[in-house]
Amino acid sequence: MTHSPVESRRRWMSRVLAVASLLIVTLFLFYPPIGFNGKTVFVGRGVCHQLPSHSFLVGGHQLPLCARCTGIYLGAMMGLAGFFLLGRWRSVKWSPAPVLAVLLSFVAVMIADGVNSFLWDIPGAPHLYEPQNWLRLVTGTFHGLAMIALLMPLVNESWWHPAAGNSTPVIRNFKELGGFMLGGAGVVALVLWHPAALYLPLAFFSVLGVLVMLALINSVFAVMILGREASARTGKDVLLPLLMGLAGAIVLLGGMNALRTYVAAVTGVPL
Repeated sequence: MTHSPVESRRRWMSRVLAVASLLIVTLFLFYPPIGFNGKTVFVGRGVCHQLPSHSFLVGGHQLPLCARCTGIYLGAMMGLAGFFLLGRWRSVKWSPAPVLAVLLSFVAVMIADGVNSFLWDIPGAPHLYEPQNWLRLVTGTFHGLAMIALLMPLVNESWWHPAAGNSTPVIRNFKELGGFMLGGAGVVALVLWHPAALYLPLAFFSVLGVLVMLALINSVFAVMILGREASARTGKDVLLPLLMGLAGAIVLLGGMNALRTYVAAVTGVPL
């Protein structure tokens, strides 16, 4: 079968991008920092300040993300798992307006708590209440649920051919939202309970949430680069955009780590 010059160039570019992305992922897995703790701290440092005072200890180990970020990314992973269980992982439609309003209120509440927490750290600045890690965790968890519920329809619309997408809203009604909220409450309970045995799964799934969220966002740009907008018909068709998205996430996290290290060295302020 003969391909047009344009199609041949696309195929060649796809192969090059696939090899480059695999190389980046391989370097991340097998080069320093080595070991589970090294990798989780690396990923966490790319998006989070990791302040001990703002973080939970589990089994004597500090989680790789602060309380708020732990909630955000575990909440997002919980929401994503729910979408798969409900068969909504291809949903291209946002939730109905009333449900969407509640999800946006989760975002607003976390922003308000974050601003209050920021003001608390500034001597003499006005604030409403003393920040608490449990509150950072709660607001972060439901913010993470809202973020994945807002993100997935956008990602899916960029991925899937109209015939392959799911037109059911990602969260269809308040009953389903209540189920997701119970899942969020379960996430909060696990982190607050934090027996030593939960350190590895909590650390793993929270940093996995970072990689997944960034990879999903980057995959939207990947399908544009590949010229494959709204063309996927099977799961195989989104593997390369996801791989490129993951590689982009690793590069971004590495850049943020380097920037934090540089700014801390220049200013003397730990970041």
